Amino acid sequence: MTRIALNGRLVCANAEQAATVARHLPRHIELSRAEPGCVSFDVRGTADPLVWSVSELFTNRVTFDAHQARVRASEWGLATADIERDYVVIAVEGSWPGAVEEG
Repeated sequence: MTRIALNGRLVCANAEQAATVARHLPRHIELSRAEPGCVSFDVRGTADPLVWSVSELFTNRVTFDAHQARVRASEWGLATADIERDYVVIAVEGSWPGAVEEG
């Protein structure tokens, strides 16, 4: 089974952007994990208060693309549109290394 994995960083330019992420992130995580096809979705702070580590795993390209479309139109997507994303998206066989599958 080919899954779609995204791995990378969300990089804020300043404390104001970081506050926006902190304010909107809990709901974004909740909605993303509830989506059909979401196997794993994790966003964690790093040692740098302006950077978050992002790891996502979806069952296939269709569910990943649906997630991306929902995110673009969501409150999260609109509020964080100007924040830098440094992501790599790949097709993987099996699970994404280190991903914790949601139950």
